[in-house]
Amino acid sequence: MNRNLFRVLTVGTLALTLSFALGRTVSAQTKGEKPATAPATQPAQPQTGEKPGKGDGEKLKPIDLKLPKPAFKGTPKNAPPGTNVEKPADGPRPPFLAPPGVKNVALNKPVTSSDKEPITGSAALVTNGDKEATEGSYVELGPKRQWVQIDLKEPCKLCAILVWHYHASARIYHDVVVQVADDADFITNVRTLFNNDHDNSSGLGLGSDMEYWDTFEGKLIDGKGVTARYVRLYSNGSTADDQNHYTEVEVYGLPAQ
Repeated sequence: MNRNLFRVLTVGTLALTLSFALGRTVSAQTKGEKPATAPATQPAQPQTGEKPGKGDGEKLKPIDLKLPKPAFKGTPKNAPPGTNVEKPADGPRPPFLAPPGVKNVALNKPVTSSDKEPITGSAALVTNGDKEATEGSYVELGPKRQWVQIDLKEPCKLCAILVWHYHASARIYHDVVVQVADDADFITNVRTLFNNDHDNSSGLGLGSDMEYWDTFEGKLIDGKGVTARYVRLYSNGSTADDQNHYTEVEVYGLPAQ
């Protein structure tokens, strides 16, 4: 090969290689890609243990629950056939955490029921603050599916609902369903917070929650932070008889902002 021609080809190859490399660099910068050499690592920020935007006023605290006196000792271990009862707790119920300022917004609020002429007592007993297992402390509704409904008088952010059906003796209430809504007819924005109707015999949908023994501790149901004005509780008799009893219902929450 001619020496001059060799020099020309060599110079041309170097020029093409340099042009290709420069083109890749400009393209990467244009597309915002990171350069081949990574920048120096930034020092790690200290961890404070607080989530951004969380102030001291939003820290959760246990709800101060006032329980009635126990009417019987222990909890039965053998559930009747056909019940899907949860395993009894080994000790006291763990504290339920909620924002500061939470209170029983159902106390002395109006109550209505599906049974307009209760067998015993009146619907007003459900929110009068008396949760003891004594005669005259509960309302007794007729057989089959019945409900009681509480008007909180204003929309509230719900943290927990605590219900006592009848705890003078050990029994399991069937088809316990707890719903909340924005209107008294339960048409607008109806939400189910608890449902242990495992065969939909009450027609409110299949429930996945467990049945439970009624005790002096009551059944605590998570309010899930939903906002509602009306609370409705269903039941469909118990292992003791076909009637439906309600001793007290407490609704822990805060007025909606």
